[in-house]
Amino acid sequence: MNTMYDPDTLARSHASDFAKGLNRIYNFTYGWMAVGLALSGVVAYFVAQAIEAGSFAPSRGLFMACGIVEILLVLGLSAMIHKLSLPVAALIFAAYSALNGVTLSIIFLVYELATIQSVFFVSAGTFAGVALIGSLTKTNLNTVGRICIMALWGIILASFVNIFMKSAGLNAVLTYIGVAVFIGLTAWDAQKVRILAEEQHRMDGQTARRLGLLCALELYLDFINLFLYILRLFGGKGRD
Repeated sequence: MNTMYDPDTLARSHASDFAKGLNRIYNFTYGWMAVGLALSGVVAYFVAQAIEAGSFAPSRGLFMACGIVEILLVLGLSAMIHKLSLPVAALIFAAYSALNGVTLSIIFLVYELATIQSVFFVSAGTFAGVALIGSLTKTNLNTVGRICIMALWGIILASFVNIFMKSAGLNAVLTYIGVAVFIGLTAWDAQKVRILAEEQHRMDGQTARRLGLLCALELYLDFINLFLYILRLFGGKGRD
């Protein structure tokens, strides 16, 4: 019997190809997220070292400029992801990660390295668990995602108001809400990766990878913000 036309053999072959497609998207997306985090961490550490050594003297204006450029890069990549070539999109993602590392360097000046490491592992464990749930659940998380986005805008507005109020209580409440919001966004974005992985056979490889890179950016942002909010919760008052 020719197994080439055997229904069971064909079914197993299709299942194997589908599984390989899933793995390619997952590996690509989470791989790029890891690259972004590593790049940000390395840049942040060495910039902080340069500041402490006195060889680099940043200003508030520099950090504000970095923040504005970061926002423009994220908006640009999100809006033009279907028009950009994959190498250009990847370069923008890497540039954003490196620039964000400059901004994040401040945490190495505020918190002890041991504290940062501990919070990083707590954040990584939380992120991994929530991402796994988001990937496996059959419940549509679009509503959760939309609620979290609205809550995020509320946090931004309330944080701006609190610059003038300087309320420690409000700051604590916003921090707890921030952790909850980015846990919800992590689950939602992880589900979007699974959906992309399941639907990638309907699109060309270039499009699937571009969307995978966009998902990597979203997960990167989820992790960074989750880490920063947990650091605010458990980092204490920072260095003396």
